[in-house]
Amino acid sequence: MLTALILVFVLAYLAIALEHPLKVNKSATALLGAGLMWTLYALGQDNPQALNAQLGESLMGTAQIVFFLMGAMAIVEVVDAHNGFEVITSRIRTTRLSKLMWLVGGVSFFLSSILDNLTTTIVMVSLMKKLLDRREDRLFFAGIIVIAANAGGAWTPIGDVTTTMLWIGGQITATEIMKGLFLPSLVNLLVPLAVTSAWLGQRPVIAPQQHADDIPFETSAFERNLMFFMGLAILVLVPVFKTVTHLPPFMGILLGLGLLWLVGDLVHRKEEDLRKQRLTLARALTRIDMSSIVFFIGILLSVAVLEHAHVLSSIAHWLDTTVGRQDLIVLLIGLVSAVVDNVPLVAASMGMYSLAQYPTDSFLWEFLAYCAGTGGSILIIGSAAGVAAMGLEKIDFLWYVRKISGLALLGYIAGALTYLAQQHWMA
Repeated sequence: MLTALILVFVLAYLAIALEHPLKVNKSATALLGAGLMWTLYALGQDNPQALNAQLGESLMGTAQIVFFLMGAMAIVEVVDAHNGFEVITSRIRTTRLSKLMWLVGGVSFFLSSILDNLTTTIVMVSLMKKLLDRREDRLFFAGIIVIAANAGGAWTPIGDVTTTMLWIGGQITATEIMKGLFLPSLVNLLVPLAVTSAWLGQRPVIAPQQHADDIPFETSAFERNLMFFMGLAILVLVPVFKTVTHLPPFMGILLGLGLLWLVGDLVHRKEEDLRKQRLTLARALTRIDMSSIVFFIGILLSVAVLEHAHVLSSIAHWLDTTVGRQDLIVLLIGLVSAVVDNVPLVAASMGMYSLAQYPTDSFLWEFLAYCAGTGGSILIIGSAAGVAAMGLEKIDFLWYVRKISGLALLGYIAGALTYLAQQHWMA
């Protein structure tokens, strides 16, 4: 059974990577792979109750992420419908792509540390559609945003789901993880930015032309500012909501979504139906890219099977006995997270190593937070941020490998060496 599961996963993965040559939508492949893997896993079990409990657990984890993704996407669409991103775009004056790259990378890095890498990617990739006309430029910027968002999310306890897992589990503390990983995470971003800006040179920014269909109705400054700052505030306050209530983040995003919907209806309650219909959250929900969400569901459920079948934990134990050195093991886990979702990898590592053996804020946990958080940037499907960017801009897997993966790997290695040197200097 394990061989069949791994074979189906590998074949599905290859089909996703070769989506364009095969001309088969990656969402169909992901769903087919998830369905086949769960079917094979079920046929090999003799305890239906335990199987249903595992499926329910996986479904709950997947649903939480999907609900959060849908809520964040809907908020971005509402802000976009009100032309709210003009609050930012009107303040960007640079005419060179290299300068814009530094600006976007820096904003994504710090915004991700406050929000999370997934939400930051959605917001910044959507913003690029307002700033850049050439699709090739937008794709390149989307790749840099993924690197920046993952790097920014790694050094705070709320910026990336894996760092949050380690924080909640007691493996790290907020102060120490920020002190220990800020510089390596920054280097992870600065190296790709330096290479990219040198390559872009003096190329100009080509802004998209406004068409009548793009903005059907003019919005007032009050409406733009209200929706932009309210949408941003909702996203920023989701971690606060989680800390205060101990409820999962998707509950905070759904609460905020309902509040934004209410405010939007009240603001537009006296307007004509056609204009109101164009600006309400109900229409924003119809503009969400459901194909990318379905793809996300398939990927998460596929990886969940590997987790329940103990394939991931077996890989972790094999690394421990074969490699032996902590730094190399964690580096390899980061590289594997580019292929397989980093959440179950970190979960397996948390179960493999005890706090009695490796206490809070030890080298293992901090380095794991960095590697698992940033290693996913190496491939487009290696992180939630990458999957979101893939859906929003229809990024081809092989294009990302050719154009972005090398930069991400370079940044990953540079940041890892920075952390190791930092640890050696502080020892």
